[in-house]
Amino acid sequence: VFVVNMSQEVDTCPPVLPATPAPQQKHDSHPSSSSSTPSASAPPPHHDQGGESRHHLHFVDAARAVISNLRAQREAESSAHQKLRQFIPHSDGPEELAAAVPGFVNLSQTGVIYVTERASKVGFSPTNPEWANFGQGAPETGALPGCPERKHTVTIEGDDYEYAPVTGLLDLRKAVANLYNDLYRKNKASKYTVANVCIVPGGRAGLTRIAAAIGDVNVGFFLPEYTAYEEMLYVFKRAIPIPTNRERVTRSVERLKDEITERGIRVVVSSNPCNPTGGLVRGEELSSWLQMARETQTTLVLDEFYSHYIYADPPAGSDVSMVSSAEFVDDVEKDPVVILDGLTKNWRCPGWRVCWVVGPSVLIGTLRSAGSFLEGGANHPLQTAAIPLLDPMTVRRDAKILQDHFRMKRDLVVDRLRALGARIETPESTFYVWANLEDLPHPLDNGLSFFEEALKYKVVLVPGIFFDVNPGKRRELFHSPYHHYVRISFGPALEQLKRGLDALERMVAAFKEKAAIQQQQQQHQAGAETNSTTAPTSSGKH
Repeated sequence: VFVVNMSQEVDTCPPVLPATPAPQQKHDSHPSSSSSTPSASAPPPHHDQGGESRHHLHFVDAARAVISNLRAQREAESSAHQKLRQFIPHSDGPEELAAAVPGFVNLSQTGVIYVTERASKVGFSPTNPEWANFGQGAPETGALPGCPERKHTVTIEGDDYEYAPVTGLLDLRKAVANLYNDLYRKNKASKYTVANVCIVPGGRAGLTRIAAAIGDVNVGFFLPEYTAYEEMLYVFKRAIPIPTNRERVTRSVERLKDEITERGIRVVVSSNPCNPTGGLVRGEELSSWLQMARETQTTLVLDEFYSHYIYADPPAGSDVSMVSSAEFVDDVEKDPVVILDGLTKNWRCPGWRVCWVVGPSVLIGTLRSAGSFLEGGANHPLQTAAIPLLDPMTVRRDAKILQDHFRMKRDLVVDRLRALGARIETPESTFYVWANLEDLPHPLDNGLSFFEEALKYKVVLVPGIFFDVNPGKRRELFHSPYHHYVRISFGPALEQLKRGLDALERMVAAFKEKAAIQQQQQQHQAGAETNSTTAPTSSGKH
């Protein structure tokens, strides 16, 4: 870090050297393993009145030159990383957009958008039956075994052509409150009411309304985490994001409380169940989180969009297991807990964009104000159509069918990926597998390279680095601890899963065969060198 007067030019003697493009290599590697050093050229010299040659750069230009040089060195041998850099040229600054549309800056894209666009360039489309999309963040939407036929028509009445209220239709808000009270709060004196519910047009819209209302405080979040949190925390600059820890498996309440008190965190944003790892905080552990929030006066914003995808045994007296922090809220008006959920994942209706935020009523009023200038509210006819889907008995029935079906798919995917050599902790929830590739042959041991190779076999997935939530790009790409991971979704239908797994099996087998041949050649060469050193001399003596 340089600290200088930013209004001054920097005389560079010797000059700061901006990087030249790194040479294209024929193979990929993890950026930290690169040993090549690209050449560099100095900027044009400036001659002062005495004839002395000086080099003048503004500080920001010098800093960018150094960063570009480091990137080129570390990523010179990875075509996968170079492709990613080409996709996000604005990572070095907003000049390109600002030149075309003055006053605007570039916003980075989520990892899912990147992988989809890369795949599209080599022939992928959602309707192409030759491809398997393991990158999708949505469940299959068709009929499941044992599930009643899905609704395919929506009746639109006269009033449905009007705007719906910014906080949502009153009857839908009542249905949401009733669902939480029935599933999680039967024995609680404090109940959710319509005043505690805000309907929003999708999960990201709910997160955006919340982010718009967060004050000048430190916001904590876990790593790895849902990619959409990155821009949400960066765009709304009053939030100062602070990663609370490195590994999702260490989410103990003691560790969380230490981070909150030591860093002055006032808001914690977390997906529970966790996207991408499938980790889960439940039962007494989740209860202790809420108690900690009450004691430290820290607001928990909990993304519970996968709360029906629970694969543990159900509690006694029930045949289905669902998880929500609502179970451990003592007072719905006083406890600092904000819940997000919706039809997207648990009801398998991602195209409806009907979701909700549940929390203290005073917050709901603020979210109404935020929605009035952000997006205006959710679709009116689909809000009406959503009301019968929230009947508690219907929800329990459908959740049981969903869990049985997705548990079967989870077990299939985990078993076959382990057979390929991936290291996996069986996910407790969601429909994602967080796979560690370090034991696979090079270059498949790197998530970005694995992704690029998988495209050649018509499989789409998401490299782990995209879940290293990094608002404002404060950390460099090659510092990510998740380079060796990929997220693989078992959301697609079973036939597509099997097709994609077969393709990955062929890909890994090809690289293992190549690695075996190279090893044999190396052993043969080593043996030949050994024989040459022990060959008899001209006199016949050894």
